[in-house]
Amino acid sequence: MKKSVLVAAAFSALLALVSCNKKVESGEFTIEKGVLKVGMEIGYPPMEYYDVDGKTPVGFDIELGKAVAEKLGLKVEFIDTAWDGIFAGLETSKYDCVMSAATITPERLESMEFSVPYVGNGQAIVVRAEGDFKPSTLEELTGKTVAYQAETTSDIFMTKLGEKGLQFSPAEFDKVINAYDELKLGRCDALVCDALVYANYKGDPAYVSTWTGSADEFFGVAIRKGNTDLLDKVNAALKEMIADGTMKELYVKVFGVDLSDTIK
Repeated sequence: MKKSVLVAAAFSALLALVSCNKKVESGEFTIEKGVLKVGMEIGYPPMEYYDVDGKTPVGFDIELGKAVAEKLGLKVEFIDTAWDGIFAGLETSKYDCVMSAATITPERLESMEFSVPYVGNGQAIVVRAEGDFKPSTLEELTGKTVAYQAETTSDIFMTKLGEKGLQFSPAEFDKVINAYDELKLGRCDALVCDALVYANYKGDPAYVSTWTGSADEFFGVAIRKGNTDLLDKVNAALKEMIADGTMKELYVKVFGVDLSDTIK
């Protein structure tokens, strides 16, 4: 019985995928005409998170998505998705693109398209402001419990450090917010996250960043492989936003500083 249900569900999903792809192939560059469906994990401040009402999505990628859709003459729809399945959702046409602090990597470029970068990012070490542990180097994480979000570039960063010989105890979380809570409660010694994420916590007296790496990764808009029409339109919109000062305005609005130099 379960097998039959799974087969039927798989067949239905295949039909849906074929239908969506036909729309793109027939000249419509979005799944739904007139709408840009954006997949994102709305729990990654300041890039995307829910406002105090718990319903309204806010953050840099939200502002960016609205601006890009406006440039394309489309309405925008944000689809909250768990990070560990976000690219699978893109591949199966649940949304047109992923705009969720997605790092452009050679591995990802094999299975999806990526826009030009819209911001650069490095990693940061964050600790409790009132604690005694204030590491100024990565080596000082030796023997410490380090929190970070699983399946992110922070995860990759710490994994590579471990492979190079750094001995630490990993504490992985589904959401970066939970890692910050763990640090505040004293259940870990430090956390590693995107420097852009820490920008959201600079005003919180509970935390302080003691080390920040240079911008060595770049965020872009991920688009389903083969949808070069949408890719070209998104690239044109982003380049126009960089040229006309719109991107600078978004940087200052969300991060409080102009980050234009991170993508030059």
